[in-house]
Amino acid sequence: MAPTIWLTGLPASGKTTLATALVKSFRESGRHAVLLDGDDLRRGVCSDLGFSEADRDENVRRVVAIARLLARQGAIPVCALVSPMSGHRRHAREQLAPYFEVFVDCPANVCARRDPKGLWRAALDGEIPDFTGLGQRFELPESADYRYKSDQETVAEALQAVLQAMTKRGML
Repeated sequence: MAPTIWLTGLPASGKTTLATALVKSFRESGRHAVLLDGDDLRRGVCSDLGFSEADRDENVRRVVAIARLLARQGAIPVCALVSPMSGHRRHAREQLAPYFEVFVDCPANVCARRDPKGLWRAALDGEIPDFTGLGQRFELPESADYRYKSDQETVAEALQAVLQAMTKRGML
């Protein structure tokens, strides 16, 4: 089974940016990789879900199921989801071995300033209840395989660090 990479962090922390770089790098090296981005999935297979705790649980369950199917077929799933609860990430780790977790660590005020999709603004305006970082808590990962401080490191530095760590562990 192919390894799964799971990126977690606040909205606008840089998860999709690093995930996109990982997928591109894998493809350039001849590996088949698929980006499973939380925002894209919420517009499709998870469009019936909101942001309550139960809906977040179901969102993660669906993404894990899709990632498992892809990994069984030899594709490397690169999952970029907020996945704010430690239970979400624990479930993913249990179901998706080999599993590599990246905590995209970025202060909330920096994420709110970046806000490329306007989600922080919408949440501040009351349009998105239970928004992670404002109304919904984010449990810091305790067992991430790599911590990417996206307000201090470049995407290229994080990309190389992730690939080196995965290679060292025999995942690539």
